[in-house]
Amino acid sequence: MTFTLATCSPPHVVFIVADDLGWNDVGWHNPDMITPNLDRLAKAGVILNSSYVQPLCSPSRNCFMSGYYPYHTGLQDQVVFVVEPKYLPINFTLIPQRMKALGYATHIVGKWHLGFCNWKYTPTERGFDSFVGYYSGKEGYYNHTRSEMNMTGVDFRRNKEVDREDKGKYSADVYTERAIEIIKTHDKSKPLYLYLPFQSVHVPLEVPKRFEDMYKNIETINRRIYCGMVTALDEAVGRVVQSLEEEGFMDNLLLVFTSDNGGPYFDAANNLPLRGAKSTLWEGGTKGAAFIYSKNLLKKTGYVNTEMMHAVDWYPTLLELAGGENTDPNMDGVSQYDMLINGGKSKRDGFVYNIYDMTNTSAIRHGHLKLIQGSPGKYNNWAPLPKLGMDMSVYEADDTEFPPYMMFNITEDPTEHVDIIAKYPELAAVMIEKLDEYKKSRVPAQDPAPDPASNPKYFNGAWSPGWC
Repeated sequence: MTFTLATCSPPHVVFIVADDLGWNDVGWHNPDMITPNLDRLAKAGVILNSSYVQPLCSPSRNCFMSGYYPYHTGLQDQVVFVVEPKYLPINFTLIPQRMKALGYATHIVGKWHLGFCNWKYTPTERGFDSFVGYYSGKEGYYNHTRSEMNMTGVDFRRNKEVDREDKGKYSADVYTERAIEIIKTHDKSKPLYLYLPFQSVHVPLEVPKRFEDMYKNIETINRRIYCGMVTALDEAVGRVVQSLEEEGFMDNLLLVFTSDNGGPYFDAANNLPLRGAKSTLWEGGTKGAAFIYSKNLLKKTGYVNTEMMHAVDWYPTLLELAGGENTDPNMDGVSQYDMLINGGKSKRDGFVYNIYDMTNTSAIRHGHLKLIQGSPGKYNNWAPLPKLGMDMSVYEADDTEFPPYMMFNITEDPTEHVDIIAKYPELAAVMIEKLDEYKKSRVPAQDPAPDPASNPKYFNGAWSPGWC
């Protein structure tokens, strides 16, 4: 049993996901950001400097929940749109199901975004004891509604029931209060697995005024509101951690914090010094701001870990931490328990950024080298922090023509300025061969047409299961 490190009881796990958080939008990367709670935890724990995620929301959540790359589950292209019968297939056993089998109480608070057209794809049918949050990818922070294709409905649930009572209440506050309720009422005879994927800081840009006012020095309103949203998220995490402390959970707990993808600099986020943004295969779209924290489990703390890991690795890592064993030989994730807990080496020497189906576009990593096939995306710059009078149009979406392949040495050139493919043709040939091998196991992407049966008007004004 792995959990004999400092206790004979399996540790509690709190897994926090920030939505669309940029690399340069946290205090340990950018001192202008007001994130004291996150900074304290990150600096007292282990800052993960090479923790990779997918370019978009649904694909990353697919990784966290299944341990599989999205090109193996059919979720590699785009996200799960609210009007589409698209989902994480039911044949995959999700991490809450495995944790539950190990005796854990399992709860999700926040964003699901892995399909809901049928009840069997929703959180409480896939291993979670409870669910407070929303099914779709984005919605209002106060009204908790989503509009798509001239259809509008509320998307807020308490388990399977539509929640209309919290209309007007900022989502970060709702989720924080629910997390604290779970903590305070938890049966202490069981270990806790709390998955806390916040809505923050995805668009729309909305935040209580007191947080925006903390950034009066920022001239552009969108960036000012966005930074306030980050600080509201920080306060929410601080409140959850305080409750964990008060109730005695922190004495035997692993806390994980990660973004789900790079920041959308086309909205208000910032990824400096990295290139690109959310939705791209550049480092700025795929390198997640992340850390782990524990009072009792980590043998080495207070440092920046540069070892390679990917979002698919969290599943088998948490399984090992909980005293379980990954018995799925096909899973893409590998346990990084030794790397994270003991400060050891990574168990992987490469990974797949993504292999798209709708376009002939892919990217892989092997050792120091990153190979990109086709266009990495439509946001290809190193966007600066916005200022009044600055022409930001040069950082908008573009249709830059890229060569068939590019290659970068990410260790020497983490900001992807120098394409070295022409200089090292033999290495490039090896990388292309590796990519071709990965492609052999690709499954077709789910690409369903929008279904008018999803219209909330058929479900008393709520986005609801029951139409696929």
